[in-house]
Amino acid sequence: MTVESTAARTPRRAGSGAKRASASAKSASASAKKSASAKKAAGPGTEPELVQLLTPEGERVENPAYDKYVADVTPEDLRALYRDMVMTRRFDAEAVTLQRQGELGLWPSLLGQEAAQVGSGRATRDDDYVFPTYREHGVAWCRGVDPTLLLGMFRGVNHGGWDPNSNNFHLYTIVIGSQTLHATGYAMGVAKDGADGAVVAYLGDGATSQGDVAEAFTFSAVYNAPVVFFCQNNQWAISEPTEKQSRVPLYQRAQGYGFPGVRVDGNDVLACLAVSKWALERARTGEGPSLIEAFTYRMGAHTTSDDPTRYRRDEEREAWEAKDPIKRLRAYLEAGGHADEAFFAELDAESETLGKRVRDVVRSMPDPEPMSIFENIYADGHALVDEERAGFAAYQASFADAPADAVTGGEVK
Repeated sequence: MTVESTAARTPRRAGSGAKRASASAKSASASAKKSASAKKAAGPGTEPELVQLLTPEGERVENPAYDKYVADVTPEDLRALYRDMVMTRRFDAEAVTLQRQGELGLWPSLLGQEAAQVGSGRATRDDDYVFPTYREHGVAWCRGVDPTLLLGMFRGVNHGGWDPNSNNFHLYTIVIGSQTLHATGYAMGVAKDGADGAVVAYLGDGATSQGDVAEAFTFSAVYNAPVVFFCQNNQWAISEPTEKQSRVPLYQRAQGYGFPGVRVDGNDVLACLAVSKWALERARTGEGPSLIEAFTYRMGAHTTSDDPTRYRRDEEREAWEAKDPIKRLRAYLEAGGHADEAFFAELDAESETLGKRVRDVVRSMPDPEPMSIFENIYADGHALVDEERAGFAAYQASFADAPADAVTGGEVK
């Protein structure tokens, strides 16, 4: 379980400026000592290395190790990546608005993480299998899942909304970290079948503190499973910063399990594409698992029930706004003459059309039959579920306007 910090939720108390300044200085000194201690314990040569192909200003930089993985990317491909990010951001913004209007119960925004998701998503093949968390709206887009299908669960009208086997994209997983075990088991099955496909497990920085993730790392390493663990380090696990969860950069954890880890600029779609292709190629050729830490930032709230202003500063967000993944790629497209104003205007119109379709579809989603909650729980039925179904049916039948056959609860298999 990812636990929210008590300190983050406790209002600040009034006090003298001198006392607060003194306490702040002591805290800063303690933090500096702790940081120095951590670096000393880590040893020399352990400073984080960041794979980057596009600077925040949109300038292309060479990387001998990863350039070859994007050498075949054409201007058309670049425009397609840009479209993916813009459309994903527009859909995400519409979902946030719908939640504020009472049309959705909850929504986890991906704002700021579009490059990490689109870059890694476009690196996958059709026969690869993806296990997401609950924020991979951009990956779902790349896998061909209709965006409106992502909203059913958050509106409370279904348990997921799509067939995972249609796009090799598993249903969203709310339990933190458990999908990494599912992905590892699936990848072990892929290897035993002799297939050359790969599996991608998405997780957040907070999930790396979960026991499920440690077990998944262990099993994947021991069995040389063809799985890529793609960690989107958006700096905050609800209200807990990454430095309160790990004394070393997250990607370095992979070394302890016996497989490679890489930190990539998560706001650089080209770098995310290249590193993901590298990791997937390793998996498909029998070289086993790898860990990618996409160093990015969650620009919005953890979910629409969260208030990030209670635990992080505006200056932090403003610093990351300068690294915006969409602005970065647009600058590169414009500088290279790969896109003109007509392209951007047409895309803006297309994104607005998507927003309207999302609104219309969500508002027209039919409410499910009350008894359908008991369907598709067990393949062959279950005595406890049958008992619960009958009890709920009796409760439904107690209302004056209940249908005549409500007491039966439908067919009990």
